[in-house]
Amino acid sequence: MGLDVHWAVRWLTLSAEAMAEHRVELIDLDRPIGDSDHGENMDRGFRAVMDKLTETPPETAGAALKLTAMTLMSKVGGAAGPLYGTAFLRAGTALGDITDIDAATLAAALQAARDGIVARGKAESGDKTMVDAWTPAVDASAAAADGDGDVHEVLAAAAEAAEAGAVSTDPMLARKGRASYLGERSIGHRDPGAASSALILRAAAAAAE
Repeated sequence: MGLDVHWAVRWLTLSAEAMAEHRVELIDLDRPIGDSDHGENMDRGFRAVMDKLTETPPETAGAALKLTAMTLMSKVGGAAGPLYGTAFLRAGTALGDITDIDAATLAAALQAARDGIVARGKAESGDKTMVDAWTPAVDASAAAADGDGDVHEVLAAAAEAAEAGAVSTDPMLARKGRASYLGERSIGHRDPGAASSALILRAAAAAAE
């Protein structure tokens, strides 16, 4: 049994709850190396997503993710809106009209999301960005799917790897984004985009339980 639109809506709902719960934490992470607004932007963006899902209930998981993409692009300021918008758009496009998402399709959608972030932001692993959470998540999800893991195992592997990836940004020197302007002063601070990415991927896993 795979995942369907109910999982997608639950994922987005849990993501919205996570952004509200961790809003101040994300603001605090963003303060030393960014504009101090990441938590506020993400919370506002996902609250808007919840409103849109209520106004126009999606019929498929792909439609839910595309609606999320459009909403985040219009409501989230800074780099996060275009990056997350592209991620959800690519993932939604990868899912298409599928109503029963299996492990391989799920892993492919996560890769499409990561590839969208890379294409939009031009960042690589080690640049101290959200890519440092997404790439290990994609690799772990692919390994789980290739090892005959089910959708729950794919998402759990992705979430765990994303959380470790976010922590790994602490000692990194930022090479992309506003944090890169700080040079060595960026070392010792966790990337807020990687942190919010880990929260979103953990929400995806929790929604499948």
